[in-house]
Amino acid sequence: MWGEDLFNHGYYWEAHEAWEGLWHLADKGSTLRALLKGLILLSAAGVKVREGKRAAARRHAGRAAGLLRQLPDQAFSGELGVSPALLADLAEVTADAATLPRTAENGKPEPVFAFFLGRA
Repeated sequence: MWGEDLFNHGYYWEAHEAWEGLWHLADKGSTLRALLKGLILLSAAGVKVREGKRAAARRHAGRAAGLLRQLPDQAFSGELGVSPALLADLAEVTADAATLPRTAENGKPEPVFAFFLGRA
């Protein structure tokens, strides 16, 4: 998934954009739409951490977690690499504890989140 690769490399805004197009196409009320909205909000949390807006980051992560916890226990676990509930927990803890990331030696920003989607 393109959005997953962007997210895993710390390109949160770009991941948000990639997932938003899919979200618009997903059936209303579907688990896929809820998952995509959760990932969009998680990406927004990453953007807010980078901007130094911790309250907004926590708010977005909390909203993402709420959506992810509503998904069935094993829904998308294979695709995410973790259960949606565990991803929700990780999102909240990470956003709450996050500080501005350092820049890697190659000049690219390091990912804000310590977990990576799709890598169990």
